[in-house]
Amino acid sequence: MSIKLDNIDAKILHVIQNDAALSVAEIADKVGLSSSPCWRRIRNHEQRTKLYI
Repeated sequence: MSIKLDNIDAKILHVIQNDAALSVAEIADKVGLSSSPCWRRIRNHEQRTKLYI
């Protein structure tokens, strides 16, 4: 199963891979989103992949 990521999702995953200890607010700041949409994207990714961040 292939999951397509847009640029923002790819950036979020890259940031998390580099530093998984960051808060959602810090991740959001690094990718140019506010906290709520960033959290939703992370949560959606977790649900789609069964990967828990």
